[in-house]
Amino acid sequence: MHKVHIDHRESLIKENMARVRTKILVMSNKGGVGKSTIAVNFAALLAARGVRTGLLDIDIHGPSVARMTGQEGKAHGSEDGKLIEPLEVSPNLKMISMGTIMREGDAPVIWRGALKMGVLKQFLSDVRWGDLDALVIDAPPGTGDEPLTICQLIPEMSGAVVVTTGQAVALLDSRKAVNFLKAVGIPVLGILENMTAFRCPHCAKEINLFKTGGGERAAREMGVPFLGSVPFDPAMVDAGDEGRFFAVENPDAPPAAAIRAALEAVGKAAGL
Repeated sequence: MHKVHIDHRESLIKENMARVRTKILVMSNKGGVGKSTIAVNFAALLAARGVRTGLLDIDIHGPSVARMTGQEGKAHGSEDGKLIEPLEVSPNLKMISMGTIMREGDAPVIWRGALKMGVLKQFLSDVRWGDLDALVIDAPPGTGDEPLTICQLIPEMSGAVVVTTGQAVALLDSRKAVNFLKAVGIPVLGILENMTAFRCPHCAKEINLFKTGGGERAAREMGVPFLGSVPFDPAMVDAGDEGRFFAVENPDAPPAAAIRAALEAVGKAAGL
């Protein structure tokens, strides 16, 4: 008689994720669209509202969440050499990333799929997340190993946000991301168009860094919600580099208002 192999980690993942009410995946199919900025600010805004929030960076090769939350180089604690303590970024916000685990920040992670799957399982099974109202997951660009693995490990994912910019190449990739989510059975919470108009500090004229309106058109054509457009602001770039939360510190700034509005729509759709 054949024995049924049970992955102990997958059992722990189910137990841990049962203690997380809402799981939101933030993804794109193209790099450079500001996806991590959106994920970090989503998590920070939730935490600032008193929502118990976890921020999970599953970008193995190019993690940026550690830098963007001011936690780069900080060490995780552990219990009995088994459970890993996520870093307390701020009240109500916990975080883990390869950027806080790797000792050398500029060392490349040269791993194949099996090793990456193993560390993603560890992030979900061996990290002491505890009881959370929301877990925001920042995925690397594309529809490969990491997003596919996380969607398989958390089949009860509340939904995903697809971040894009307005140019045709990014929009084509965002459509592929939507089709990926539909194929793996994850609800599409909407498309968010990032880095739209930039207001010139000298003449106050708005300059479109990329084409605009494409995100809304793509959402309409794909039959998914459009979450709005986030204007570009160099101050938000500086905040990310310095580990500060732009949308929390600058609530009246147009990008912060746009991110907050998108998060409200996401929260309603995800039952948060």
